[in-house]
Amino acid sequence: MRLWNTETYAVQPLEPGTHHPVRLYVCGITPYDTTHLGHAYTYVMFDVLVRTLRATGQPVRYVQNVTDVDDDIIRRARELGTTWDHLAAKETDRYEADMAALNVRAPDVFPRASQTIPKITALIRQLEAQGHAYARGGNVYFRVSSVTDYGRLSRLSREEMVKLSAERGADPNDPRKQDPLDFILWQQSATGEPCWPSPWGDGRPGWHIECSAMALEHLGAQLDVHGGGSDLIYPHHESEIAQSESATGVRPFARIWTHVGMLRYHGEKMSKSLRNLVLVRDLLQRYDADSIRVLLLRHHYHDAWEYTEDQLEDAAAWTRRLQAAAGSAGPPADVPDAAVRAALEDDLDTPRALRLLEESLLSGDDRWYDAAQILGLRLGRRQVPEGEMKKALGWRAPF
Repeated sequence: MRLWNTETYAVQPLEPGTHHPVRLYVCGITPYDTTHLGHAYTYVMFDVLVRTLRATGQPVRYVQNVTDVDDDIIRRARELGTTWDHLAAKETDRYEADMAALNVRAPDVFPRASQTIPKITALIRQLEAQGHAYARGGNVYFRVSSVTDYGRLSRLSREEMVKLSAERGADPNDPRKQDPLDFILWQQSATGEPCWPSPWGDGRPGWHIECSAMALEHLGAQLDVHGGGSDLIYPHHESEIAQSESATGVRPFARIWTHVGMLRYHGEKMSKSLRNLVLVRDLLQRYDADSIRVLLLRHHYHDAWEYTEDQLEDAAAWTRRLQAAAGSAGPPADVPDAAVRAALEDDLDTPRALRLLEESLLSGDDRWYDAAQILGLRLGRRQVPEGEMKKALGWRAPF
């Protein structure tokens, strides 16, 4: 398996150690609204990565977190007149059901930030003791000047980082900061916000430290692959590197950083904050899961692209042709399709893998079944009810 590494800016082999599985961490949802197609693009791609590795005999330990303590959740809960934890639980359950409906297998570990508070506070205390963090007015900040290469992942200038951090929720003008780029590890909670006791007073964790704590707890000091959407490169993943490597002394924190391109709609990034969403649940009322997966897999995971309805119509027509061919084919043989596996091992080339699957089916090659399995396509096999599928794929209710 070879993957593009955002940090080294090169395609490099994934070379896990001989005595452990591939350690994969993927940043998960912030559950304050229902799953959109941009989410599906990211998690379908990592589903295919895991399926490919396991099909070739490589064990994987896949951790995907839930950021269930966050400003957006608190704000949305107030708008809806509910509590932050009820909203997070409801939307996480919807996400699990949507992923199961798309035939996305559950991660091995699915931790919640709210259930990781003791690990988070312990990690912050360690960083503070090491001189990488400082407390001011009930908040704790990471001291960016304590690391020499902050910015190595994103390749942004200091000025660009200051501007982007302000656009993505930070406050460079916070007078308690020693440096505008310093970021929150722990913050005081306002009245009515979730809070937990800590050495710095009652409060809640910052965004970046949540993922470091969960990754270190479940996968150890070094990851083989860390993934997520490309919008997370800065500040989230940049800050994860700084605090994780500072705490452990192990470099690099992730041997490969794999980022999925952004999905645009009506000229802008598809996101909950912009309210320009195409919801998976709505699409599933009109299209089957295979067609939606094909739409996504037709794009290389690096690609940023613009969604239009005609693309999905075309993907659905293509999928119906394959489903018809699969229905008329003889009993499928569980024989490895070396060409499809080679395409996917070449930086997860899903467009080429789909073309090879089509060739196999239309030529009567019985290896199509192996290819379909790795790509997560059912091709007309029995569609099971949502609850049954969720259980079969390992997704469980979050609370």
